[in-house]
Amino acid sequence: MLGGLFSFQTFLSELIRTYPLFLKGAQLTIQITVTAVAIGMVLGIIVALFKLANPVSRRIADFYITLIRGTPLIAQIFILYFGFSGIFMLSTFWAVSLALAIHNSAYIAEIFRGAIQSIDKGQREAGRSLGMTPGLTMRRIIMPQAMRRAVPPLGNQFIIALKDSSLAAFVSAGELFRTAQGQVSATFHTMEIYIIVAIYYLLLVMILTWIVNKVEYRLSVSER
Repeated sequence: MLGGLFSFQTFLSELIRTYPLFLKGAQLTIQITVTAVAIGMVLGIIVALFKLANPVSRRIADFYITLIRGTPLIAQIFILYFGFSGIFMLSTFWAVSLALAIHNSAYIAEIFRGAIQSIDKGQREAGRSLGMTPGLTMRRIIMPQAMRRAVPPLGNQFIIALKDSSLAAFVSAGELFRTAQGQVSATFHTMEIYIIVAIYYLLLVMILTWIVNKVEYRLSVSER
């Protein structure tokens, strides 16, 4: 029978039996998330700078953010994985990573925009008084401070991206959730397997939260 009541004994036996499979799935989940957030940060910074540059670039950035935030991530994954297959082939890893990167870049752009705008205008004036160009002032004075202020919301976005990576299961990527689906199909231990995969996600989120908190603490100490 598919599903059924939860059995603690079955849960323990499945937890022990499946841990090599879930560790492999967790590794792919981390790889997808890290790749997506790294690319998403680069795209997000570019979009944020577009939004702050001039009225024309601001409209372009606003359109991009509205488009990406207004469409579901699963549709974006399917467009990259299936929609572009007639033009060029993307592996499952890169289809999911790029879709996740594009999706997160719209949110990261707003994070950086807010962080940049939170820097006192006197910092820009100080840069000009030193003979710096606006671009040099942004790179050497504004962005380092904005990066520090962006760390807490970026950490939250990283956690969201980690959990969103579970949608890779819909294009058969062998990450955590797809591993769980495969084990449910093989064993019919539905409740136990999905609780196990939830625990793996929880552990990853707890580790990531600990890392983010450590980074925040070190940055706060360096500013004193």
